[in-house]
Amino acid sequence: MRNVSRGLESRTKILDMMEKGKTNVQDISDKAGLGTACVSYHLKLLLKKRVVVVSKSGRAGRWTLTNYGQEKLFSG
Repeated sequence: MRNVSRGLESRTKILDMMEKGKTNVQDISDKAGLGTACVSYHLKLLLKKRVVVVSKSGRAGRWTLTNYGQEKLFSG
């Protein structure tokens, strides 16, 4: 069985890093203390739920919260 609370904790750290605006996987990874593979995995889950969007710039992507994501993050 997967550790759901650990996944939730990782996504919470990622969303906290994204409050300040657009960022990339490496910046989130460095600031949140998570591996880049972990950050990428959780960002893809959040993308499927339309909480974040990505804009491509070369090979790297710039991730940001959607309006829906901001509502969910700041309404609680």
